[in-house]
Amino acid sequence: MKEIEIKKSKFISYAFKLENLEEVKTILQNLKKEHKKAEHICYAYVFNHGIVSEKCFDDGEPNGTAGYPILNVIKKRGAENTLVAVVRYFGGIKLGAGGLTRAYTKAASEVLK
Repeated sequence: MKEIEIKKSKFISYAFKLENLEEVKTILQNLKKEHKKAEHICYAYVFNHGIVSEKCFDDGEPNGTAGYPILNVIKKRGAENTLVAVVRYFGGIKLGAGGLTRAYTKAASEVLK
């Protein structure tokens, strides 16, 4: 787990190794229970078990500003069977599309270091 703050918004990132895709649902449910007051829980994963499966989800952030940047970080790192989830607590200052993309990219990069 890594936490960063950008313009009063908190981004808490998590990385998980996956044994199977069913784990994704359980992990996300647990994060939603733990972070009930979070504005967004965005995520992406790459799973390779014979066939490559990947998915990204923006959870209400503007399209392509959260899940896709997280997925790009996972792929650039060459990580497989990995889920990265980033929990955002909104700090009251809008970041704009570019700011969100940079924030989610940084959060994913930090947790995968």
